[in-house]
Amino acid sequence: MKSKIQSIISFIIIVVIMSSCSESRQWEAEIFETSESGNKLSKVTEFPALEEQVEITILPDEKFQTITGVGGSFTEASAYLLNQLSQENRDKILEAYFGESGAKYSLTRTHMNSSDFSLGNYSYAPVEGDTELEHFSIEEDMDDIIPMIKDAMAVSKDGFKIISSPWTAPPWMKDNKDWKGGKLLPEYYDTWALFFSRYLDAYREQGIDIWAFTVENEPLGNDSNWESMHFTPQEMNVFVKNHLGPQLRNDEQDVKILGYDQNRDAELIEWVDAMYDDEEAAQYYDGTAVHWYGSTFYHFPDALQYAYNKAPGKHLIQSEACVDAEVPRWQDDKWYWAKEATDWGWDWAPEERKHLHPKYVPVFRYARDIIGCFNNQVDGWVDWNMVLDRQGGPNWAQNWCVAPVIVDPENDEVYFTPLYYTMAHFSRYIRPGAVRIGFDLADEELQVTAVENPDGSIAVVIFNPTDNAKGINLSLQGESQQFAISAKAIQTLVIGGENNIQFSI
Repeated sequence: MKSKIQSIISFIIIVVIMSSCSESRQWEAEIFETSESGNKLSKVTEFPALEEQVEITILPDEKFQTITGVGGSFTEASAYLLNQLSQENRDKILEAYFGESGAKYSLTRTHMNSSDFSLGNYSYAPVEGDTELEHFSIEEDMDDIIPMIKDAMAVSKDGFKIISSPWTAPPWMKDNKDWKGGKLLPEYYDTWALFFSRYLDAYREQGIDIWAFTVENEPLGNDSNWESMHFTPQEMNVFVKNHLGPQLRNDEQDVKILGYDQNRDAELIEWVDAMYDDEEAAQYYDGTAVHWYGSTFYHFPDALQYAYNKAPGKHLIQSEACVDAEVPRWQDDKWYWAKEATDWGWDWAPEERKHLHPKYVPVFRYARDIIGCFNNQVDGWVDWNMVLDRQGGPNWAQNWCVAPVIVDPENDEVYFTPLYYTMAHFSRYIRPGAVRIGFDLADEELQVTAVENPDGSIAVVIFNPTDNAKGINLSLQGESQQFAISAKAIQTLVIGGENNIQFSI
């Protein structure tokens, strides 16, 4: 009997030890880095030994917003340039953005009618007085935007969502009869609402589903420099609750409506108050869209938190961003890591707001902004043009901007700028349906965000803007790993899950 009892005790001890060993096994992470020193989403396995280490603790039990996606925009400019390249380079770019070996973009945007990044002004309803839209046609998109979207769909394993935004109604529906500025005449509110529904039908006939609309790109205007149409918050509410919302509902269109769609400063608070305090309008709004042009480095966390708390069950999506008012630098990685770039506000912002528009490092701007947005309840982040030429166009208004991929069609050359790899740190490893989770960070110089993906993997993005490498001690569920992040670098750690296809762009 004594021998039997001892055997049972020994068995229990062995089970406890084996269980303890299993629980104490360290988690493993794949670490990818983009750095000024030359890494381009490179897998890193060796790190310098640094005496000082920054403590980062991941808190998976603290859960925040669900991520809708990360990506860029299908513009006529980008699609036109793809058509000028060899099939090999066209395929390479689409794989880089949407394929399994690339950035795996999951949330995108396009323009409804022309924008400044079109070859010229156009509308799908060009015939004046056509209130029933009998002559509605998306023929303008058939040679460029639609083929680009279809080709992207063909290489995207998981698929992607599309947000569509109008810059303006056709001039004949507006009070100033112009592409730029002015307002939609009330007598055309019904026609303009019908326009949205017809657009959905036409794109669906091409095999393309639109996930969401923004009601109007930049309703506060752009000083009438290119296509625009003005709304006050109250005017947009009237259009949405009495025309657009009922039209889409009556037509049984499965599409979301996002309000506002401009900068994230004080106006955002004014707009969400108007949108969601009007109960009749609020039932049609599925969320709010914002842009980053209010500042070159400050993401207005208080305004973002206010917008989220105003409608916590609805989307808050960063729908447009780019290095604007700049001609891209060709094959010059150093410029994208240098504090030389400016934006529109460097020259044109009012004096009292100049401090919001200093020179900035393009890579830093993207990394800092995406992390800042995610950490303040934004659930989707969309870049502007995916592809531009060496001038920063084509753009009929000569509003030159930078894109992550720059091409030289005459020589059939492609340049993947550091901005492309920066975007991929987020889009490739933070997947739709991911839930942002908490963290503790004991360093004011670094930025961090973390998510738990639908496959159970945890992705942690670390941004180090300093001139020095930093040692990291990252803890998760009582276990930790030590590594380092290079000076001026972004790292993504992927813990668990499966990533069988390696990044290879």
